[in-house]
Amino acid sequence: MAEFRTVDAGGRRIAVRTDLEVPMRDGVTLAADAYSDVDDTPRPALVALSPYGKDLQALALTMPPQRRPSPMWDGCIEAGDITRVVAEGYVHVIGDLRGSGGSGGEMIGNYNAGGVPLGQDAYDFIEWVAEQPWCDGNVGMIGISYFGSMQVLAAAERPPHLEAIFVSGGHYDFYETTYHGGIMWFMPRAAREGRGGDSGIAHTNVKSRMQQVYSPDELDKLVAERLRDPDVAAWPNLVHVLKYPKNREFWFDIVMNNLDGDWYEERNPVTLAPNIDIPVYLQIDQGRGWTLDGTIEVFDALRGPKKLDIGPYPPMQSRPFVEEHDKMFRWYEYWIKGIDNGIMDEPAVSVFVEGSRERVTGSHWPPKDVAYRSLYLRPRRKLSPEPELMGAQYAAPDGFYQAPLTVTDKVEILSWSTAPFEEPTELIGAGAAHIFAEIDQDDTNFILRLWDTAPDGGRQLITTGYLKASHRELDGRSAEGDPRHPHTRGVPVEPGVIEEYVLRLYPFAATFRPGHRLVAELSNDEPLADDHNALLPPDAFHLPVGRPVTHKIYRDAAHPSRLVLPFTTRTAAE
Repeated sequence: MAEFRTVDAGGRRIAVRTDLEVPMRDGVTLAADAYSDVDDTPRPALVALSPYGKDLQALALTMPPQRRPSPMWDGCIEAGDITRVVAEGYVHVIGDLRGSGGSGGEMIGNYNAGGVPLGQDAYDFIEWVAEQPWCDGNVGMIGISYFGSMQVLAAAERPPHLEAIFVSGGHYDFYETTYHGGIMWFMPRAAREGRGGDSGIAHTNVKSRMQQVYSPDELDKLVAERLRDPDVAAWPNLVHVLKYPKNREFWFDIVMNNLDGDWYEERNPVTLAPNIDIPVYLQIDQGRGWTLDGTIEVFDALRGPKKLDIGPYPPMQSRPFVEEHDKMFRWYEYWIKGIDNGIMDEPAVSVFVEGSRERVTGSHWPPKDVAYRSLYLRPRRKLSPEPELMGAQYAAPDGFYQAPLTVTDKVEILSWSTAPFEEPTELIGAGAAHIFAEIDQDDTNFILRLWDTAPDGGRQLITTGYLKASHRELDGRSAEGDPRHPHTRGVPVEPGVIEEYVLRLYPFAATFRPGHRLVAELSNDEPLADDHNALLPPDAFHLPVGRPVTHKIYRDAAHPSRLVLPFTTRTAAE
């Protein structure tokens, strides 16, 4: 039953309409809360949609924003600053998706709801909001992460009253949301189960699509096959999820779908982006590599007015989410309120460059011309623009043995470093790492991290690359400095054979100042807490390798292991 009341927040009186009933075209009802000024003047609305629970989002009225590593930080309070939205003259409407919170219906599988695309529900929700007496018929959207992905899904359905969207930190390629280079990432577990600094989905009726599509006997066989992966079988939470799928049905589906394909592509916002013709502002901070990659893909696919804004570290925003509001309101001031504030006279792309801490602008990504140059892995852990001339008998491989984390807490890391840079050196774009390696198992992980290391030893992560060895196949989209992997099958490695593994390095923008060095670190697991990971929630790590593996990294004349990096060549793109 809908209720109306007023509350004091941020020094102003706010009208609160709770438990509004929003009808969908198939008869299911979604629940929503609306926050507005206390007078009856109709205003434009900003809609936020997710399965995280509208009541959780209401904490933005009473809880000061928390930065990581605050223990009060909750990754699911992402709908925006309610008080600020109302003060700027908008109605903030926060809704629960199907099968979550106060809404009816079922949420099934991957961004799918009982056979109904979530974008379709968003269409009906937006059109209902536009018809309410407290809305003037103009609608935008708000919110980061899942809320951001919902904006793209909604815009692709083209609801008539959706004027523009502003997306911060959205998730796009859903395979890459969970499997980075084929290596499982645990953050989606946190978002769905509610672990490690996330309340998770407000489950009421969340179902597994796998359990609907396959018979119990078929599913038992598929589960047994998945458990033959030693990495999965060594991780207690995954064994539990696979053995007792009713416990965490959503996470069960993702664990079972470790290869890319139709299951992920069905609701992929990158695929849907060409359907969007309204204005779109995309904002993302560095340090969110896989998300940054997807953000750029969506930007390139969009057909209407668009902006791309890439910000600085750190990679995690406050919760409740309050950042980027100034940019968002300026965007909506132009596209919803019709105020010519000059935002469309500015370059389409704006990128913060770490190191120099300057903004670079242009008409496209990357905003400057780049030339791909190689830095070769050399003996004595050096990185050099010159390739190795000696054969393997003289340039003996580097190596490391990694025991599974069931028996050790030490992660072995190899590193290679450039000499100190003599002048400022700027790199903007994606990149690649070509690693010639021999392992003594049929699979492992390759995790590469690039650091900017200062003369005093302080360092900042610049970019990362991930590849499960059995996913080493490249596809026809690959180009110099831009490798692409289909991830549609796993091909076991023949132990003792030297293979070339090409890792994609996620997009980045950094200037190495004089005296600084570029350091590359290679491992098959990652430390759970270091200069970078300490800023992330506890579950933001990748599935460790569940078997002992010896790695030999060749970097001789016949095996030119190297980084291929985007060095800028002129001041700015026109």
